[in-house]
This record gives sequence, C-alpha cells and structure tokens, in this order.
Amino acid sequence: MDVHLDPLGTALFWLDYAAAAVFGATGALAAARRKHDIITFGFFAAITGVGGGTLRDLLIGAPVFWVQRPGYILACLAAATVVWLLGKRGWRFRALLWLDALGMAAYAVVGTAKALSLGVHPFSAVVMGVLTTAFGGVIRDVLAEEPNLLLRREIYITAALLGAGVFAVLQLLGAPFWPAGIAGFSAAFGLRACAIKFGWSLPGFAGGDEQSPSPPAGEGGPRSGSGEGSH
Repeated sequence: MDVHLDPLGTALFWLDYAAAAVFGATGALAAARRKHDIITFGFFAAITGVGGGTLRDLLIGAPVFWVQRPGYILACLAAATVVWLLGKRGWRFRALLWLDALGMAAYAVVGTAKALSLGVHPFSAVVMGVLTTAFGGVIRDVLAEEPNLLLRREIYITAALLGAGVFAVLQLLGAPFWPAGIAGFSAAFGLRACAIKFGWSLPGFAGGDEQSPSPPAGEGGPRSGSGEGSH
C-alpha cells in the first residue's frame, strides 16, 4: 500500500498502522500481566501487532506488509514502551479487553479491504479479514500462557466476521470506502463491546454424552477441562 496512490491506499495505510499499534499494545499488556522484561514487552507487541496481517499476506500472495516498512514494527515497539512507562496499574486487564476490541474491529476492515483491493473473492476476503484479527491474538495468548481466544466461549470471531461481512457487502453495493469502513468497524466493535459489557456468548453444543471420557492431551482434548471456544 502506497500512501501516495489514492484515498483508498491512504486509508488502508493509516488504518493498518493504527491497528498494528493497538494490537501491539495488547501484546505488551499481556507481557505486563506476566511481569516480563522490556525486551519481552517489545517482542509480544511486535508479534501480536503484525502476526495476523502476515498470515493474510502470505495466503493472498501479497508482499508481507511490514518487511519493507519497518514503521509497523516501530509502532508496535512504541506501544510497548508506553505500556511499560505506565507502570503498575490495576486497570490493565480491562484495557487489554477494550484495546483488543478496537484492534479487532479495525483489522476486520483493513484485512478485508486489502484482500478485496487485490482481487480476492469477497467471501475469501471476509475470511482474510477474520484471520487478520484473530491470528495475532492467538500467538499472543499462546506466548503469554493465557487461555487462547479460540478456546473461550465469548463473542469475538463472530464480531470480526460481522464487521468484515458488513464492509464487504457495502463495498459490493458500491458504497465508498469510508462509509463502508466505518459501518464495518462500528458493527464489529459494537458487538464485541456488548459482549464485554453484558457477558454475551453463543450457546455451547448441547448434545453428546457428558459422561464420555475426555480424549488425551494432544488429541483434541480441552485445556483445563474447558471445551469452550471463542465465537
């Protein structure tokens, strides 16, 4: 994406930077909860901020966005530095939730928009938007030894899917980028915000034999006895 090409390129450029920084902050906050050092703060921030976009670009055959533009990594490191300088604060977990919601909503739009701009089928573009939002957070949670967002039965992937879908549909209907982008962002963030505020979640699978033994670890067995997934 070249900021000098056109308004769409400019929008994607700045949204990409903002989303990377916000997701980078969530990675640093996860490191803060584990009381890691400043180097780990930066590593968590970078891997969280660019992880989802890296997977997206590899899948759609685009140049990986941050390789020739180190500003993305620098934005993540700047976010990590801010989190480090804030010191010990009791509101970190809530900040992690809300920053993650903002990053998720922005990346749902950015990931879908980039895929559409490269001629990817709209359905696949929506999938790319969801992957862009989820993959960095998955890596973050694994590194921080936190319950993985895909293993928590809360509305997250669904919110990203809604935002990406709204944006893609509006673009197909001919809506300009910014109205479509704002609508997609608002839909994703609004649903996620309600899930955080009111504890919304999708119902779990009601069938099956609850007395059946759990499969052994490494063969699909749930972690800590929980089979709940993030949806």
